[in-house]
Amino acid sequence: MFESYRKKAVKNLSSKIEIQGFRKGHIPEKVLSQKIGDDAILEEMAELALHEEYPNIIIENKINAIGKPNVSITKIVKNNPLGFKIQTAVMPEVKLASYKDIAKKILSKKENIDVTEKEVSDTILEIKKMRAQAEATQKNKSSKPEDIQSIEEKDLPEIDDEFVKTLGDFKNLKDFNEKLKKNLLQEKQKKTNDKKKAEIMEELIKESRIFPPKIMIDSELDKMTAQFKDDVMRSGGTFEEYLKHIKKTEEDVRNEWRTDAEKRAKSQLILNKIAVEEKIIPPKKEVEKQVKNLLDHYKDADPQRVQIYAETVLTNEKVFEFLENQT
Repeated sequence: MFESYRKKAVKNLSSKIEIQGFRKGHIPEKVLSQKIGDDAILEEMAELALHEEYPNIIIENKINAIGKPNVSITKIVKNNPLGFKIQTAVMPEVKLASYKDIAKKILSKKENIDVTEKEVSDTILEIKKMRAQAEATQKNKSSKPEDIQSIEEKDLPEIDDEFVKTLGDFKNLKDFNEKLKKNLLQEKQKKTNDKKKAEIMEELIKESRIFPPKIMIDSELDKMTAQFKDDVMRSGGTFEEYLKHIKKTEEDVRNEWRTDAEKRAKSQLILNKIAVEEKIIPPKKEVEKQVKNLLDHYKDADPQRVQIYAETVLTNEKVFEFLENQT
């Protein structure tokens, strides 16, 4: 069976290597072996075999594995079976608290959500300032940010029917004010809902019995670190500059984030468990749509990882929808 991966391994390696007189991807095995050695071909075969067979091993042995496995090759010889050992973390036991009761208790708290006239006028003032800043920048390309910020209120544009039409699909000032108030109300409702979701999860973490393995916590730390690096880069700096500024190492920062990473790991385990208990599975079409959108945006992403990510995100959403319906 191991030998069945030789042809694919040769093709993969021949597409990465340049040998004069041969096209990439069409180098004969004998020539390739002379160039890189048969051991390199065997190693590629092993990688292909394990990548393909690992999911089958997990399924056949009913192992609820998580994270990347630690694989060590014990025997790799031409025309012989491949010998290997695999170590992997398994999903820990999760003893859930009464999630329906917790959700019902928190969601049943009634809150009066309203938008005041001051909130509307403050938002309009911000819109006027942004328009004034944009116009000032357009008129004077060399204008410094502090000069633009110093624009006095008397110099701000007047909000009227014609002005609001330049902001979007608004018929007149009255229509604009109504839609603005509606949008502000929706924002407030979303913040309230997000706050309640966080409260539900905090209570579930507190009342459930759960011990996430180190690999899950480290995985969450990796995600947090990658996201933070991306945010710093988007703001025009580098993570290295940030570390230098705060006089800390990356390890220092990761240690500070470990408690939050553990909470994230616990949250995900709880959501997974509820999904299993309630048989919550996102519709296949929604997953496919999410995967397509992500792959269109991140063209170099691994499709398998994107699939897992999309399924996880959508499952989490469906679990929260289920909890929100417990009122």
